[in-house]
Amino acid sequence: MTGATGFLGRHVVTALAPSGARLRLLVRREPSDAGWDAPAPELVRGALEDAAALERLVRGADAVVHVAGLITARDRGAFLRVNRDGAHAIAAAARRLAPTARFVLVSSLAAREPRLSDYAASKRAGEEAVRTVYRDAAERLVILRPPVIYGPGDRATLTIFKAASHAVVPIAGSGRIAVVHAADAAGAIARVALGAGPAGAYALADENPAGYSLRELVAEAARAVGRTARCVRIPDRAVLLAGHAASWQGRWRREPPRFNAGKAREVLHPDWSVAADELLPAAIYRSRIGLAAGFRETVAWYQRARWLD
Repeated sequence: MTGATGFLGRHVVTALAPSGARLRLLVRREPSDAGWDAPAPELVRGALEDAAALERLVRGADAVVHVAGLITARDRGAFLRVNRDGAHAIAAAARRLAPTARFVLVSSLAAREPRLSDYAASKRAGEEAVRTVYRDAAERLVILRPPVIYGPGDRATLTIFKAASHAVVPIAGSGRIAVVHAADAAGAIARVALGAGPAGAYALADENPAGYSLRELVAEAARAVGRTARCVRIPDRAVLLAGHAASWQGRWRREPPRFNAGKAREVLHPDWSVAADELLPAAIYRSRIGLAAGFRETVAWYQRARWLD
């Protein structure tokens, strides 16, 4: 498995632990506190561009789960080097050294709209690269497309909860947004990795795959933090201008911005819902954590960690 020290990856390790599976994880360095709720796994030091490390990781595996990926980067090339080329590298190693293994690629619902952003384009390119490797063994490939993932330990959606702590919250876009709790997403990934369900490409979502408006998400987040928030809509043009300005500033900074022109287009996209025919079959996956309960749990974790201070 790759990406085990990341937000979703830590949850996947925890979800796999009860199965008794022997876990072999790719890590860049010895993690001081990865937060894994699992017996000590075997660690392989290296990165996606390290061919020898990938060979050690996948050799003889029964399943290979590729979770690692970039959600922010300075430019399209940086996204592609990880989200496309990294996916291709581990898929090629798995196909060669673990030919009977199931390969699970954790992509993103954003891959559905590759023209919106460099991130979305790179996730679609990663899917296509892996499909090319498995073109003669498609029955061994499963691609999962989670929507927005939230839950304890996530910094990406922390901004929603911080914003909801204020009396007035600016919001952008008017589309529907599917979401899923990290524990639910991880449970689905774990079951697929252990052999459940047919090969193919599937989306994930919570109990409401039709999604929520941003206004509804903010209102639920406000309830979770014990507040009532009034939402004020930002004009689309202003959102796009802010995204372009952030992209320009990001070229001069070491850290790529979380918000940029591509992210602005993603935010304004009218439909991030999940259709019934996109979902992982219900026999394999059903959401256990609803939005209200999930947001309350997430806020409680943030408060213990003092992330909302």
